[in-house]
Amino acid sequence: MSMGDFIGIQPSELKFPFELRKQSSCSMQLSNKTDQYIAFKVKTTNPKRYCVRPNAGIVLPNSVCNVTVTMQAQKEAPPDMQSRDKFLVQSVVAPSGATNKDVTPEMFNREEGKVVDEFRLRVVYIPANPPSPVPEGDEEGTSPGTSSAEDDIKKSSFSEAVAGSLNKLMGNSPSSEGWSTVSKLNDEKASVLKQNQKLLSELELIRKETRRGQGGGVSIMKLIFGLIVGFIVGYFIRK
Repeated sequence: MSMGDFIGIQPSELKFPFELRKQSSCSMQLSNKTDQYIAFKVKTTNPKRYCVRPNAGIVLPNSVCNVTVTMQAQKEAPPDMQSRDKFLVQSVVAPSGATNKDVTPEMFNREEGKVVDEFRLRVVYIPANPPSPVPEGDEEGTSPGTSSAEDDIKKSSFSEAVAGSLNKLMGNSPSSEGWSTVSKLNDEKASVLKQNQKLLSELELIRKETRRGQGGGVSIMKLIFGLIVGFIVGYFIRK
């Protein structure tokens, strides 16, 4: 708390949340620590930009008075968000029993034998909506490591499902004979896929030869026969 001879002022500077085209307010508290009536008056270097309520009044003995300062909406931000505006709070001893209506500008004139206390406050602008810190690696609102944990769970569930299906297929008896059968089927499937790939390559070669005007009847028959065999083998594997 900043103390003068008559009143204490809190805070020592006026901080305004700054946002373009929006009003913002802050307040200060005047504390009378004496047994006398204290009159105060608030002035600013930029009266068109700020509205002070109340801008003058009486602080009763051993009591406080709250003052609200409102900054009008601004169309542009100052350079580097630095304000040159300042406020001056003047205070003087008032007659006992004085009210807010009794406060006049003449009460704060400097005269011989009269003490006029003055305290200056500077204006500080702060961002209205400061960005929230986001943990590194957290781009979608989840905590770091969540995706990895979910992937592990999915992989585990998939492995369990495959194991369960194989056990069910073999009557819950994972014998070496059953696994051998599964391995054999997988080998046969791979062989069929390889053969189909080879036949597709031959088909592409035949197409190229046909474009050059060469015959390809025998190769076409070979291709058709191979495709039929591949489909038959594939059918029995699926069975």
